[in-house]
Amino acid sequence: MNELKLDNKRTVLVGLAFLSICALWQMYDNVVPLILRETFGMDESLAGVIMAADNILALLLLPLFGGLSDRTQTRLGRRTPYILAGTAAAVVFMNLLPILDNSYSRQAAPYQLAAFVIVLGLLLVAMGSYRSPAVALMPDVTPKPLRSKGNAIINLMGAVGGILYLGVAAVLYPTGKVAGLAHVNYQPLFLIVSGVMVVSVAVLLLTIREPELAAQNQALEKRHPEWNLAKDDGRGQEKLPRPVKRRLGFLLASLALWFIGYNGVTTWFTTYISQVMGEGLGGAATCLMVATAGAIVSYIPIGVAASRIGRKKTILAGVLLLAACFLGGFFLTTHAKEITPAMYVAFALVGLAWAAINVNSLPMVVEMCRGSDVGKFTGYYYTASMLAQVITPVLAGSLMKRISYQVLFPYAAFFTALSFVTMLFVRHGDCKAEAKRGLDAFEDMDD
Repeated sequence: MNELKLDNKRTVLVGLAFLSICALWQMYDNVVPLILRETFGMDESLAGVIMAADNILALLLLPLFGGLSDRTQTRLGRRTPYILAGTAAAVVFMNLLPILDNSYSRQAAPYQLAAFVIVLGLLLVAMGSYRSPAVALMPDVTPKPLRSKGNAIINLMGAVGGILYLGVAAVLYPTGKVAGLAHVNYQPLFLIVSGVMVVSVAVLLLTIREPELAAQNQALEKRHPEWNLAKDDGRGQEKLPRPVKRRLGFLLASLALWFIGYNGVTTWFTTYISQVMGEGLGGAATCLMVATAGAIVSYIPIGVAASRIGRKKTILAGVLLLAACFLGGFFLTTHAKEITPAMYVAFALVGLAWAAINVNSLPMVVEMCRGSDVGKFTGYYYTASMLAQVITPVLAGSLMKRISYQVLFPYAAFFTALSFVTMLFVRHGDCKAEAKRGLDAFEDMDD
């Protein structure tokens, strides 16, 4: 098993691409709804439609670019060219958004709103062009038996990206500083996040030699055909057996359902506590930062638990805890006028629950494919999650408008609980390894 020892430092460097993505998406989910509502005066339903546009585009772009990167051959590798070009375009477009926002607040004009929506669309295309390739890079250079451990590290890096944004937002925009302002200038925040993205991808480019690492991993997997669930169809082509396809379908359904619940909260939480509790961006950012920190400190304990009880049971426990936290969030936010310590505890547990789900779900999808199809199967994973995120901003926003803002947390708890039911039918990709210590607990999670 010495040849299967994961290079933790290398995996951290690979995760820099995901760190940059998560920093931007966390800011996008938090700030864009505020701009649409407070600067452009949109109601919840229309803002929800625009917030869902990224997920509509993702349904097309993520499988497309995942599959394209599978077939790309350059001296930089299959994934790296997409990461570099996509990041460069995203940095340009994202920094145009606060310029247009500030301009409209000074003197409103229809062309400025049109320009904002167009630039927002271009940013979403840029991000969609490299998200699947960036995530597929880890499985490309990591043997199947080590991918859960690798995914734990990748999730840690993504969480670091999110918490970097949240920390900057909490410092720059505390409630006391922005309360009563006619307009908030978010340009410093966008500049800092774009700086984080540029530095992260530059370090990735300078330290990771994708073609060499991918070739080494492909040679290793050829020596272990037992890792491959795809079978020869008799015509020289590999094909998933029907039972594996069926279980993959249940897993993707579970992904969609828990993302409907979770993303409903992350998309609307800033607006929710503004309306229900009178808190601003700083208060929302602090709560979400606590959730992210809860996830960060949970990844390694989650690995120990998964190695003892199995990946599926770990996910099911995470789903139950997440649903319970959402129900608790309803009572905590509707019975208080300011952020309380109990809310921080609840959000820390949300982070724990989400870590239990996320660490174990992507490896279950990509282990069902050949090494040459990792980008395509990563696209399947994101298709399921993005389909959910197309639905949930509009659905949750419409329910909050027609019923009450207080419906947000019960809504999230309901769909999360439904994912528990579909997850019961997933049979492939579990683990029953002996418990190990530290990050080594992730090594044998992909049976």
